[in-house]
Amino acid sequence: MTLPLELPVTTSVRPSACPGLLRIVAALDGGICRVKLDGGSITARQARAVADVAQRYASGVIEATNRANLQIRGVGPRQRELIEPLLAVGLGPATAAGDDVRNLMLSPTAGIDPQMQFDTRPLARQILASLQSTARFAELSAKFAVQLDGGEALAMLEHPHDLWLSAFEHNGQTLLAFGLAGCPGHDRALAAVPVEHGHALVLAVLTLFLDLARPEHTRMRHLLKEVALADFMAQLAQRLSVPLMVLAQWRREGTDGLRHIGTYPQIEQGRVHIGAVPALGRLDAATLAGLAQLAETFGDGTLRFTPWQSVLLPNVQAQAALTVTGQLEALGLLCDVQTPLAHLLACTGSSACAKGLADTKQDARQLAAVLQQPHNIHLTGCLRSCAAAHVAPVTLLAVAPGHYDLYLRAPEQPGFGVLRERNLTIEAAGAWLEARQRSNTDD
Repeated sequence: MTLPLELPVTTSVRPSACPGLLRIVAALDGGICRVKLDGGSITARQARAVADVAQRYASGVIEATNRANLQIRGVGPRQRELIEPLLAVGLGPATAAGDDVRNLMLSPTAGIDPQMQFDTRPLARQILASLQSTARFAELSAKFAVQLDGGEALAMLEHPHDLWLSAFEHNGQTLLAFGLAGCPGHDRALAAVPVEHGHALVLAVLTLFLDLARPEHTRMRHLLKEVALADFMAQLAQRLSVPLMVLAQWRREGTDGLRHIGTYPQIEQGRVHIGAVPALGRLDAATLAGLAQLAETFGDGTLRFTPWQSVLLPNVQAQAALTVTGQLEALGLLCDVQTPLAHLLACTGSSACAKGLADTKQDARQLAAVLQQPHNIHLTGCLRSCAAAHVAPVTLLAVAPGHYDLYLRAPEQPGFGVLRERNLTIEAAGAWLEARQRSNTDD
């Protein structure tokens, strides 16, 4: 696939500074090119193309993002040479205007999870095709996002989305519960439709949003501050050919938040998927190329990136799991759920971001070295919280180089939660967390 790289200058209804494949955004360490992956999936051939251009035309640093995409850092002046090979292997949008709106998150185990209610991938392909082929959807913000959850055991349920859909079974029928401006892990579903009407529901919600929203309403939550939810739902019901099913306090059951690390059975007997974490979400070109080789040798030739900034190798023969795990570790990936570094998130930090007040990547590694047990911790260089789309149980907010305020997540508190300690060094933060862990265990 090819797209024109000298795109006509247009005035977007909701302009964005977010990086994309065709919009490379400057940072202290060079340009950032974000490569959106359909459902987080990438073929070995595509992965090699990303690795090659990252090495040739950028710094070689590749990041797994919290929306299950990849981004290349340190892009130099030869942007055309970097973009064209990615388009050639099918990593671009169907239309130039479609790159921004390809924001559809699936479970990393879509289609292979024993707990799934249905395989979401065909519906996802329908939705993605409509997002890119419907000219009006180009009016959506690059941040406007949809989540489709098929009931899998591995699903990110804490990331807020403008529209989320979650499958469940009721009286022998598969239904899609849905909600607006929230997430299935925390919010009650508003209503449900039969799964075969899921595509029509998504199109109706997005079109209604655009009909009601002003340009400054970039997200669903902005619109719902001015339009009553009941009014939105009433208008939505009029646009659908099937009645909305009101749910009696239905909520999505939780998932094991550690299932992105390690080996787990698939729905097909004798097959497993193996999850591994690149430390702090970063790979180099050689590592990504090595993952591509493992996918071809032991799997089905694909990789699946996850919103935990990790990677899955699907469709591995169960008897090969130990061999694959060993080779993943040889590539430098973390495969043990007890490894503290595997549970830390950190933004780019001051080494590559002008807004960062501390070198969060380096500080995270230092923190992992002093922790005896794993903690889910997010280190952020500023209030923007770029590395985490959800509120982590523990947040360290940089206030100066090597110094952080410590927050604990609390449902009743906005933002990062409750401020517990101020201006801690990394060593002091580690000691505080270890002491709290021991206290909780003793209780």
